[in-house]
Amino acid sequence: MKRQYYISDDLNDLSVIQSELEDKGLSAPQLHVLSENDAEVEKHHLHAIESVLKKDIVRSTEMGAIIGVIGATLVLLLAYSMNWHLTAAGWIPFGFLAVVILGFCTWEGGLIGIQLPNYQFRQFQKLLKQGKHIFFVDASEQQLEIVELVASQHTNLKLAGSGESPPEWVVKSQDKFNNFMKVMP
Repeated sequence: MKRQYYISDDLNDLSVIQSELEDKGLSAPQLHVLSENDAEVEKHHLHAIESVLKKDIVRSTEMGAIIGVIGATLVLLLAYSMNWHLTAAGWIPFGFLAVVILGFCTWEGGLIGIQLPNYQFRQFQKLLKQGKHIFFVDASEQQLEIVELVASQHTNLKLAGSGESPPEWVVKSQDKFNNFMKVMP
């Protein structure tokens, strides 16, 4: 799958575009609008980005966890190399310290991520502050032709580039979950 980014300042036009794409077979998990004005996006029944995904929480937490694993490993290696594990306390304090270091670094990474915009959306921060909206579509190779055809019919929509997309199985899983939720009472 490939992600196409488009810039627009007209939410009414984006609503029409979203409807056209859904009519041509694209599903809701493939269509998103990134905006500073989430209330207006919701009024137009557009698929807004969840606020947690606007921040770099996931990536920063993963980085914190990696640093934590390195720190925890260093503590355990130091205890082993200095033969501290042979004392009466054994491995327990060093294991506990390793877990604390891992947990703290992971937590700190998440806190840092809350303060940063998502790395995929950093390039659009100036446009968002100007009141523009970023419409992005996750499409398979076959669907890209449909997306480009629909986008070409709307002059207010400008291509802003492409980026990495979630795997196709993730998008299909989200679509199946949404369908399941509609069917359930």
